[in-house]
Amino acid sequence: MWPPKLTLDLLLLVSLSLGTYGERTSYRPQSCTLECIRRGDPRCEYCRITADDVQISPSIPSSSPFGSIAFLRGFQVILQALGGSQVSCQLFLLGRNLSLTPAHAQRVYHSDPFTHLLLDSEYVVTVMALPVPEQWDQFYQKKLFFTRTCPEKNGLEECKKDWYPRYVKVQQENQDVYVTFNLAPENFEVRQYFSSCFGGGLRNYTSITPDFSLNKTHHTYRLQNLQAGTNYTCEIAADVIDAVRKTFVVVVKHSSEEPTTPRFTESPLLMALLPVGILLASTAVLTFTLVYKKRLKKKVMRPEIIEQYYDKKLGEGQCVLLDKTSRPPRLLICYSSNDGPAHVRVVLQLAAFLQKHMATQVHLDLWEALSIMEEGSMGWHCRRMKECDFVLVIWSRGLCQNQSEDEEPLQNTALATVSMIGEELCHAKALGRDLSKYMVAIFEYSQESDIPAALGLASRYTLTKDLPLLFSHLHGVALQKPGVYLQVENISESGYCKLPAGAALQIAIQEAKAQFSEEPTEEEHVGIPIIS
Repeated sequence: MWPPKLTLDLLLLVSLSLGTYGERTSYRPQSCTLECIRRGDPRCEYCRITADDVQISPSIPSSSPFGSIAFLRGFQVILQALGGSQVSCQLFLLGRNLSLTPAHAQRVYHSDPFTHLLLDSEYVVTVMALPVPEQWDQFYQKKLFFTRTCPEKNGLEECKKDWYPRYVKVQQENQDVYVTFNLAPENFEVRQYFSSCFGGGLRNYTSITPDFSLNKTHHTYRLQNLQAGTNYTCEIAADVIDAVRKTFVVVVKHSSEEPTTPRFTESPLLMALLPVGILLASTAVLTFTLVYKKRLKKKVMRPEIIEQYYDKKLGEGQCVLLDKTSRPPRLLICYSSNDGPAHVRVVLQLAAFLQKHMATQVHLDLWEALSIMEEGSMGWHCRRMKECDFVLVIWSRGLCQNQSEDEEPLQNTALATVSMIGEELCHAKALGRDLSKYMVAIFEYSQESDIPAALGLASRYTLTKDLPLLFSHLHGVALQKPGVYLQVENISESGYCKLPAGAALQIAIQEAKAQFSEEPTEEEHVGIPIIS
């Protein structure tokens, strides 16, 4: 028997010898990287995986949770009104020398502002990566949001001025025309509305008081005194100061319940009586004509008596009295400032005279500079063209100038506005609408032949000679009737200058005329009207 100590020493010796032998006979791989395994390098011979176990996946490998973003070259931001066709798009491109890394995944980019969004409306915005990966379904993000309400953005009082009926529906039942429109929100506290229709040379005004106990969101009212077969241009708005008006068209059709005329070919008796009826009608017309001429001769007065009578009446201060209950017509004046300060001064004095002595509410860009700064010149002109009853274009040389390519673009929007008016005239003519809304006027230092063909459908006036005709156009007052000529006080060619505003207008015209007479004539310029 071996002693215990010897046995323990032998066991330790065997263990050490086996451990030494194991270290000498073990083999370990020198490298187990993916690149080494794919190449089949001997250094990774004893790795647990081989090249057969490696599979290439089409996914985007990256340690970032967002995937690889090195391919990005920009973004496309799309904004669309939910349920509507309004779409706005912005393109954001990165620099060519910029390569994104996963560290840039948390970078925040800001788009340019999207303007002219409707208040209290739902929109969807989509941000799309560019270029779009072929096998990556997370290349875009969508988000729904609501725009602020009008009271939240502008305040309650301002929203009352900007509100107008957006829903207008016209229905005709027999000879009656009914209009349904949406009411203002209850917190606006609008209790009264009005409607105005123009057609056939007449204007029809209707005051509307809704019954909120029946319906708090919509109201239906009846248009009266409309003539069948006539097209009317109507407006509706809240009965508050400077309310925005909604324009719509009413076409009064002939009633289907009117008795139809019997066909003469269906009755032999009517065919036999037709010649007799024509003969009797001709005889009656001839007799009436002869009797009327005899009576007319009896009533003819001598010219000196007529002249004496009207001179006496005019000397007593006869004038046209307008209905104060009706609203004054709203007039937008468009002109070109390229003719210098003298021409602008004439336009300014004309606007003051029209507003003070011709019962007209004039809208001029020189008077509304703050609104133009907020909306932009083109936006202000477009809005005023829709709101106003009439649009007057003051034609001058500045609207005939042809801009060369080397010159900077003009800062005013006169040419664009005139082009829009020409398109509106053609569109209204094609639809058979009333064309009396648009007018063209020139002063003594301009020529009527310079007016382009695009404005040929508009009424033309030469100022200040045609001031009475302009007054008649704005207010629908007939200046001539059989045997009678109506003269409007202080608005004639010779009487307007008796007023302070008229005298200022006359002086401004004389100064502008003197300035234009010193400038080169039109034949020395090479200019073509842009819109003709």
